[in-house]
Amino acid sequence: MKRSLSGLLVALAFTACKQEAPGKLEPIPRPPGATAPEPEEAAPAVPAAPAVPKDAVVLRWKLVQDAPISFRLNLALDRNAAVPESAPAEKPSKADKKKKGAKAAPAAVAPKAGSAAVPTEYTYVLMLDKNGERQLRVTPNTGAPEEATFSDRGFIIDGLQGPARNLATLALELPRDPVRPGETWSLGTELTTPDALGTLFRRAPGGERHNRVKLVSVTPGDNGEQVATLEYDLVEQFGGTLGAPRPVAPSGKKGPHVAGHESATEIVDELADAPAPSAQAEGTELGATVKVTGKGEFLVKAGQWRSWEGTLSTSLNGPAKPAVNLPVGTYQARLTPVSAPQQAPAAPAAPQAQETAAPTATPPAP
Repeated sequence: MKRSLSGLLVALAFTACKQEAPGKLEPIPRPPGATAPEPEEAAPAVPAAPAVPKDAVVLRWKLVQDAPISFRLNLALDRNAAVPESAPAEKPSKADKKKKGAKAAPAAVAPKAGSAAVPTEYTYVLMLDKNGERQLRVTPNTGAPEEATFSDRGFIIDGLQGPARNLATLALELPRDPVRPGETWSLGTELTTPDALGTLFRRAPGGERHNRVKLVSVTPGDNGEQVATLEYDLVEQFGGTLGAPRPVAPSGKKGPHVAGHESATEIVDELADAPAPSAQAEGTELGATVKVTGKGEFLVKAGQWRSWEGTLSTSLNGPAKPAVNLPVGTYQARLTPVSAPQQAPAAPAAPQAQETAAPTATPPAP
């Protein structure tokens, strides 16, 4: 009796252990003839960032939300440098000299370097917007601020044109790839634009163009920082001839009406009695040379300049100014950090107006 009772208890215990938990879902059998779904494709693996070669550094601007980087670019005119050449003064024609009482026109004075209204100071503010996009605000000392977007290596993606873009490229753009000391790369500058002279300009063969920035060294700095020293050497030079526009041939005119010949016309040659044209005048010689040399120290870990200074030089031969994308003259350029503006002290509270006084209208914001 005891054995049978013990065996029954053991059997019940095994049955209870094998009993499935209540509420378990059973898979629904697939209908006959149905095909099994294809297995889901695995998500493509994100390629790992390429390893930085030994002894190489990656130069990038490192921005933090709500912590913009500000610095100022000053362009100081070097008055000891040679004045760039300009177009020669036009000589009065013989017809003008023969005019009774005509006075000789004064010779045109060559413009001095820096006489044009050229900004001599640019303030750069680099920041991250709410979406994490890098924004650049450039404010010249003679004009309205301009907005632009740029990449983490300082390449101008959108915004800025002409000299403002070239100066920002010189001050911001860093190499795309990791670089070792002794390696070089080029900048996305366009210091001269000969095409702006039009189709009548014939560019002479030759010229000079090289665009080179070199990583000289990487040295240790304070608090584990690395200081990358960069040297700049850019030259763009072109020359050519600007021809005179071709004269437009006079159009034919109808001759006098002849009876019986309603459809007949006569082409009058207006140049028949004119003197033979003289040889075509030679074109105007044009040319420009732009040189940029400089040296900068970039903080690798902090992601910003410690110092940057250089020389920008532009000289002209003839009226080639529309084809130059940097100020004419020789300028000493230097970057300096801009300290955060101090908060102005709070203004004293205005005395409380009497209840009977009529409210005054708030003037519109300027």
